[in-house]
Amino acid sequence: MKEFKVQSDSIYFIDTNIWLYSFIQSQHTKKTKIAGAIIQECDIVISTQIVNEMCVNLIKKAHFSESDIQKLITSLFRKFTILELSRSILSKASQIREKHSFSFWDSIVAASALDCDADFLISEDMQNNFNLESKLTIVNPFSSNQS
Repeated sequence: MKEFKVQSDSIYFIDTNIWLYSFIQSQHTKKTKIAGAIIQECDIVISTQIVNEMCVNLIKKAHFSESDIQKLITSLFRKFTILELSRSILSKASQIREKHSFSFWDSIVAASALDCDADFLISEDMQNNFNLESKLTIVNPFSSNQS
């Protein structure tokens, strides 16, 4: 697994799975380390969808208490730009699904990343180094073939 390199002056949209690796200590110690470094080093934008997915998974998988969730939400909104889903994002997501056969949820993530002019979408769930609309590069930071 090659080391993921952050590019300065780039905007990163971080998918839920990366956040979960950073929060949940598991047998994936290398992924946890990489995810934590990405979150520490990148200029990050996320959407309310990502916040929602993080919370439900942290409650279910890591047994976060409501107090922990409330602290997390406060921290996320304080530290990062949080994009709210809009009609235009949902319409764009539909176009992405139609053109690229992305899943429903992944298409909303990709449309959100495009909407906030992110340079990179960091996700384990999508095709590594896929370029969307010549604007957004999808990067799997755990892939062995980093560019």
